[in-house]
Amino acid sequence: MDKLAELLTALALAIALEGILYALFPATMRRFILQVLEMPDAGLRMAGLVAAVVAVAAIATIRFILV
Repeated sequence: MDKLAELLTALALAIALEGILYALFPATMRRFILQVLEMPDAGLRMAGLVAAVVAVAAIATIRFILV
C-alpha cells in the first residue's frame, strides 16, 4: 500500500473512531466539548501537544519496534 493510501486510511479510521464515540456516548461527548470550550488556550494547546507526542510515539513503536 502506498504512503498516501496509508495516510488516508489512518484519517478515515480516526474519523470512524470519533464517530463511534459520538454514537455510543452522545451526552458524555457533549459535556466533553463544553469542558474543552472552557479551557484556556494554553491548556488546550498543551493537551494537543501531549496528544500529538503520545500518538507519534505510539506510531514509532508500532512501526519500528513491533513490526
